[in-house]
Amino acid sequence: MTLIDKLNWRYATKKYDASKKVAADKVERILEAIRLAPTSSGLQPFEVLLVTNPEKRAQIQTVAWNQAQVTEASHLLVFAAWDNITEARIDMMFDLTNEQRGFINEGWEAYRKQLKGIVAARGDKANFDAAARQAYIALGVALVAAAEEQVDATPMEGFDPAAVDEILGLKERGLRSVVILPLGYRADDGDWLVNLKKVRRSREHLVSEIA
Repeated sequence: MTLIDKLNWRYATKKYDASKKVAADKVERILEAIRLAPTSSGLQPFEVLLVTNPEKRAQIQTVAWNQAQVTEASHLLVFAAWDNITEARIDMMFDLTNEQRGFINEGWEAYRKQLKGIVAARGDKANFDAAARQAYIALGVALVAAAEEQVDATPMEGFDPAAVDEILGLKERGLRSVVILPLGYRADDGDWLVNLKKVRRSREHLVSEIA
């Protein structure tokens, strides 16, 4: 199967087979794809929580409209954005870059200073919104990586973020949940969506060429 075949195969799975577990190496490759996802200024302003605790997952299900995917799927990922993009967090990533590259670039350091001015001017809410958008880029990469591994995945916004933050202790870590992603394998029956045709707008209605 080509990547396009696999993207046609994937869908937002509604019912998982709880008896089927995703192999650890597949999960690690999906997580590595997330780690390698592009982010603005290379900040990676989010974290991913791999929730394996059954009690925590059951608690999350209760604040996620009781959607069964949360507990029936093999694994549950929670994408949590930074609650703010601070100078300290900018320094953390810029210092890491300098350390790993083994040199300090004058232009890069000038950009560090410029970026601090940008985030200070736009305020806490706008900075969180910006961080959340970067988490969604990583989510998209995760969905493609899961399809490549032929692992089912269901991106979900249908939950109470404040409640999930409380369950996972995210506020104390300066994080806020933005989207969750169950991973697993579709059930043989009971999923109303599995055999329905994938519906997308045609290329002609989606893509416009500006010559």
